[in-house]
Amino acid sequence: MTVDSNKMSWVAWLSCWGSIDDDDPEISKQSNKVDDTYHRMSPISSQKPGYVDLSNPNSRSLFDDISISLSGTSLYVFTLKELRLITQNFSSNNYLGAGGFGPVIKGLIDGKIRPGLKAQPVAVKVLDLDGGQGHREWQTEIQVLGQLRHRHLVKLIGYCSEEDNRVLVYEFMPKGSLENQLFRRFSASLPWSTRLKIALGAARGLAFLHEAPTPIIYRDFKTSNILLDSDFTPKLSDFGLAKDAPMDEYNHVTATSTMGTPGYAAPEYIMTGHLTKSCDIYSFGVVLLELLTGRKAVDDTRSPREKYLVEWARPQLQSPRRLGRLMDPRLDGQYSVVIAQKTALLAYQCLSHRPKSRPPISEVVKNLKALVDMDYNTPTGPFLYTAPSEQDPPNVTVDKGGKLEKLNQERPKPRSDIHRLRAPKPTNMVHWDPNVQKNLKSEFNSPSRHRMGRGA
Repeated sequence: MTVDSNKMSWVAWLSCWGSIDDDDPEISKQSNKVDDTYHRMSPISSQKPGYVDLSNPNSRSLFDDISISLSGTSLYVFTLKELRLITQNFSSNNYLGAGGFGPVIKGLIDGKIRPGLKAQPVAVKVLDLDGGQGHREWQTEIQVLGQLRHRHLVKLIGYCSEEDNRVLVYEFMPKGSLENQLFRRFSASLPWSTRLKIALGAARGLAFLHEAPTPIIYRDFKTSNILLDSDFTPKLSDFGLAKDAPMDEYNHVTATSTMGTPGYAAPEYIMTGHLTKSCDIYSFGVVLLELLTGRKAVDDTRSPREKYLVEWARPQLQSPRRLGRLMDPRLDGQYSVVIAQKTALLAYQCLSHRPKSRPPISEVVKNLKALVDMDYNTPTGPFLYTAPSEQDPPNVTVDKGGKLEKLNQERPKPRSDIHRLRAPKPTNMVHWDPNVQKNLKSEFNSPSRHRMGRGA
């Protein structure tokens, strides 16, 4: 097997971090945490994404931009040495996965790392310099999550920018991504009520971005960027592609390059590069469709007609008769048909080809909240009958005092005043009539019958 010298796998890359010497002095307990105040979001840089050459003196201004924009936030600035302790020297045993940004390693912060920082598991995301994202996305991620806090946004704890290393430290999400939970084979399917809960929480996180003092277009809303905590509360992550939205609802931002994930990007954004908040609504409709059907936005394993989920499913969303064909068969019918129809219609509106016809995110949240409340009060599932066991006492009932009392359930006696008509019993007796036998014999021996027999 040949190895390209210009690229290396994440496992080989982790080995380049080196090891920790046992003789190293104790990590400094001096905190690099900035002032714990909250301030308004500064504009997100629109400079073209890409890796910045840190040896270039002009690129040093980027760190000044970060320090200025993050003044007043509560992010920690970790050292590379601290991250090695947190991740056990970036051990491959703690590998969680990888995305466009780079590999993600699970770590553990204890009380010895930073005084005042509570012990907790964390997810450490390391920028892959040969990957699809670069320093600009890393900086955007810090700007967004460093200054915005919400229940449905993943929490950024800190970052590291030592030498040419770019690392982000997040809270750890035990259930992983919605993509893994929804499409993982040989695992229990997400219940319908949980899917509605996830859709509502993700919509609330998106509403927080759209309705911020400086509105933000997420631009990468998809199942792999929706993380789930231990009770399946969703949180949006990966804000490297986020951009400031125009204050005017009827204006748009023209992206210098079309970025996103195939199957989720709005058609007008792909064709013209015009970016609006309605592009996020379209992506939300795709995720809602995935929750309904249990299918991926783009599935290469399906036939060409069903490969692209939106093209296959959208024409059928308004038909109640076709709803059963669209719904995820792993749900096994455990959902309210009425609520599923309303959810399908909401997805249809979000996937409108006309951006101005798509509902605002506030209306989406309102509709989903009503559906969640309706689902909570609607019993679902088939009627279950439990047969009594042999140990159960026979012929018992509960009287007013709550005591078991035997019933005299004798078989009722037949009533003599009811006369039922019964059909006569069949008999084997044959009535002999000589005349009948004579006629039958003569008919059998008739010339016409013999002619029919010879002609047959």
